[in-house]
Amino acid sequence: MQFDPPLKPARLVARYKRFLADVVTPDGQTLTLHCANTGAMTGCATPGDTVWYSTSASLTRKYPHSWEITETRAGHRICVNTLRANQLVREALTRGAIPELSGYSHCQAEVKYGTEKSRIDFLLQAEGRSNCYIEVKSVTLLQNGKGYFPDAVTARGQKHLRELRTIAAEGHRAVLLFAVLHTGIEDVSPARHIDAQYAELLVQAQRCGVEVLAYQAQISSEQMLLTRAIGVADDAAL
Repeated sequence: MQFDPPLKPARLVARYKRFLADVVTPDGQTLTLHCANTGAMTGCATPGDTVWYSTSASLTRKYPHSWEITETRAGHRICVNTLRANQLVREALTRGAIPELSGYSHCQAEVKYGTEKSRIDFLLQAEGRSNCYIEVKSVTLLQNGKGYFPDAVTARGQKHLRELRTIAAEGHRAVLLFAVLHTGIEDVSPARHIDAQYAELLVQAQRCGVEVLAYQAQISSEQMLLTRAIGVADDAAL
């Protein structure tokens, strides 16, 4: 994913009303950015951190600037725009950057499925192969040197695990793909201390055949790419 033009830097003043953030540019201008991330953003929105933002060419947007990346004082870069995770995964699938998910001839996004009326992020198909259902989750929470998902209790995420578990039981391929959008995260664990029910459902899903993958992104002001597999901690793979 290319940022054209490259993102611009600013200093974060505050995030507020979930969708907005005030920043100050290097020349002293105060801007209000749109924030596409409605989650907790723990560790991703510390006042004083560097924000990298894009600007829309649309003349009708009330807030033309969008918060894309946070650069922490530890030097980590974090993509906070939740819309980017699926875009990065689709690009990675197209260029064959996820070997575990290669060899499929068709890729559809947002396909309705399941008994709980869900939409799968990606459905991969190929003649002679079982359908492959992929649920993508963005990972940005770093605590005590470890990456965790989720960063808040997620009823929606719990539903997705139940759906994947059912799909696997029906003989299809079911994949939970963690898109790790934090350069400081080296492995991913279920955040049992935040959402114990999600962590337990993840264990159950894996026992039923759901595969769990984690791929980390390279992040800069010019581009982002999912480039390398990282580990899923043992306590998620029981």
